[in-house]
Amino acid sequence: MPDVIEERLQNYLSETLGLASRVSPWDRQGELPYYLLEAFDWRELDLAGQEVLLAIDRGAEKPSLAEVRNKLGKARSLYRQPILYVIGTLASYERRYLIDQKVPFVVPGNQLFLPDLGIDLREYFRARLMAPETTLSPAAQAILITLLWRATRSDAPRSAELAAALGYTSMTLSRALRELTTHALVAVQASGRSRQVVLTQPPSDIWQNASSLLRTPVKCIEWALPHDSLPSGVAPLAGMSALSDSTMLAEPRWPIRAVSTTRWKHALEEGLKVLPDWMPGAIAWQIWRYDPLLGERRETVDPLSLTLSLRGEEDDRVQMALSELVERFPW
Repeated sequence: MPDVIEERLQNYLSETLGLASRVSPWDRQGELPYYLLEAFDWRELDLAGQEVLLAIDRGAEKPSLAEVRNKLGKARSLYRQPILYVIGTLASYERRYLIDQKVPFVVPGNQLFLPDLGIDLREYFRARLMAPETTLSPAAQAILITLLWRATRSDAPRSAELAAALGYTSMTLSRALRELTTHALVAVQASGRSRQVVLTQPPSDIWQNASSLLRTPVKCIEWALPHDSLPSGVAPLAGMSALSDSTMLAEPRWPIRAVSTTRWKHALEEGLKVLPDWMPGAIAWQIWRYDPLLGERRETVDPLSLTLSLRGEEDDRVQMALSELVERFPW
């Protein structure tokens, strides 16, 4: 395992940075405490003259990221040189955790985060690559997804109905509709004293044409135990939990739920405590840029937003399940 991942790492560094690198045994490995020797295979990386210690995941039973952070912090305090955590695969929320905790890591072929040398490469972090310089605002995206999802089962809604359902002020609604009309995704038509908002093309065409303007609704992910201020009625299943509920994908090890930023702040004010890492009974809370309920009572987040939240996942099983989900869109 270490030999294979070392070769992948060297190829990755050569392809992405254009730098020759050399991995060799680390002659001070015998000085390490037993718990560090047991946790990682240790090597030394020469990267353009800069020496970096490699802590290679053994690949047996995946440790918690908090354990990884603490053990690498101890090694760093002992040897005062950059230490790079090397692992074959990480989920997107795990990468975000390591970045937030300033833990240098590399997933050969996917991502390199080495802030000690000013390096943060995410070649296959596809959710990021798919986001262009201009994306829709959260309010505009929420309105568009609402229109798409309701298109086959209801008439075009009035603008006032949209604002009320999504909890937006008239000013926020006007700005969002201006974005959508600028991109020729919707049109606003007068209907007596009110205005109706209609799609300019069939839903399937709008979904395809707007793809580059849409981004993941997930702002961040936090661990916390269930809390009375976040009952299931306001926090639908999201992520892998929602996808497994709709497809043949296996359920994740822990439940994943989505909440709006406003509800999350309220929960914190009501005493909800954020955990530093997973613990038994904990939920992975996705904090969304817009309300995941989209004005309706839902057990799971809507399939369109779910697709956007997971399209950056590299697991082939997830992508196959998403394809199955997209085939069942109601258009």
